[in-house]
Amino acid sequence: MADAATPLLTAPDQAELYRNALEMLNRSGVPYLVGGSYAFQYFAGISRSTKDFDIFVRPRDVQRVLDVLARAGFRTEITFSHWLAKAYHADRFIDVIFNSGNGVAEVDDEWFAHAVNEEVLGVPVKLSPAEEMIWSKSMIMERERYDGGDVAHLLRHCSGLLNWDRLVRRFGSHWRILLGHLVLFGFIYPGERALIPSSVVRELVNRLLAELDVPTRDSKVCQGTLLSRAQYLVDVEEWGYEDARLRPRGSMTDDQIAEWTAAIDKSD
Repeated sequence: MADAATPLLTAPDQAELYRNALEMLNRSGVPYLVGGSYAFQYFAGISRSTKDFDIFVRPRDVQRVLDVLARAGFRTEITFSHWLAKAYHADRFIDVIFNSGNGVAEVDDEWFAHAVNEEVLGVPVKLSPAEEMIWSKSMIMERERYDGGDVAHLLRHCSGLLNWDRLVRRFGSHWRILLGHLVLFGFIYPGERALIPSSVVRELVNRLLAELDVPTRDSKVCQGTLLSRAQYLVDVEEWGYEDARLRPRGSMTDDQIAEWTAAIDKSD
């Protein structure tokens, strides 16, 4: 694994700001995990500079974390009620993540049970597990952002350390997404296909084969909205498909979907 203690933040004042925030969070006792570039460096061996900082918390702990960050001098807000809060300090910010944008990958006890003890910026922390990183990143397929490359690099760097049974279980009924990434991995790294356990690929392919002769159900639902908040709006707004994010099939309300959709024009 890469050395997660190596600072990625090039400006010393940025590193000091985030270091102070981590130390205050540790003293508060509120459980959190460090993700983003720091966890990615640790698990994928790729270093990349970042201006922001990502922490992951259970939904029930969001306000407690924001209160700590407010005492550290940050301006805080619940940015999207279903998955994201932010803490700002001038042009720097901390993302406080408690779910995924599609409402699927909620931060729960398993994230913490399988977290990795490390140091970030000289502060002892726990890193988000590789399995949860793969799970959440695999569903980001926006026109302006696609995390499939990150998934491939995570698989390449730590495939032998993954709990594959748990990873498959995490995807649940969305197992086709995982299979798609595994197939792409074999295309990206044709000489390293053996890094992916053949038993996992066979299990998922057998599921696919078993469905071939099963009558199609859910013919008027679009699950594309779980992969991109923008690119499948035509399906649910004009073509009459049910949005897979919407309760009770998904975990989001009409208001949350509208809020998330309205932010598309404001995103980079």
